Amino acid sequence: MRFFLILLWVSGSSPLLADLPLGISLAGDSGPYTIKRWKHDWPGCEFEGGIAQGRVAIVVHDALSWLRVNFAVGQIGPERGGAGWRMPFGRHEAAELSYTLRFSKDFDFVKGGKLPGLCGGPDNVSGGRRATGTNGFSARLMWRKEGRGEAYVYHKNQKGDYGDSFAFPADFRFPTETPVKVRIAVTMNAVGERDGTLRVWIDEKLLVERTDMEWRTMDSFGVDGLYFETFHGGGDASWAPTRACWAEFAEMKVGG
Repeated sequence: MRFFLILLWVSGSSPLLADLPLGISLAGDSGPYTIKRWKHDWPGCEFEGGIAQGRVAIVVHDALSWLRVNFAVGQIGPERGGAGWRMPFGRHEAAELSYTLRFSKDFDFVKGGKLPGLCGGPDNVSGGRRATGTNGFSARLMWRKEGRGEAYVYHKNQKGDYGDSFAFPADFRFPTETPVKVRIAVTMNAVGERDGTLRVWIDEKLLVERTDMEWRTMDSFGVDGLYFETFHGGGDASWAPTRACWAEFAEMKVGG
């Protein structure tokens, strides 16, 4: 059985970031997600996109508090179209992120977009910043056309500048309106070996399993961040949504 320690509150001070395991507590009523609330719930982040622009809200339903990201029509990327930040939680050799995900009715999947995952290393390795083995890694998920899915990974042996895609089974489709349970787990490799792992489950069904990952060529970093990003894209406007849509996230936890 897993136990998750929530971000602790000390009277008269800022919230303290607990070591793993941890959970993201979204306290409060439905309404806009302000910078103040974001800083309380996600301590230690060095950047954010989407909150200051008003695209993120708290929505309470089904006995849960959900973080809703409203995607901007005609826009791509976390700065203009969705939301994104990276929360550090200390260096670990293995970590597992879990959350509940729900897409809006008639969600506009277009060509694809990003979903939260895990990351590590000194740099923010994404957006065409190729992983070298020394600068870090990222392991996120993507939705694709018609609700297909994949793991989207920046790692030492990626084939191109924009990472590698490990597709979910051909018959998989993300549903709309119906929540799904997401889990993504990363184990770091031993230096000089391709023995790191990546596993992804949706509703407890294992969809991706890789046991040959080389995340790093030095042992100075491990899994150290929750990479919350969700947006359409893609590198041009052909990925942008043509109608209003949103994705919601609840019960976000990281275990060791």
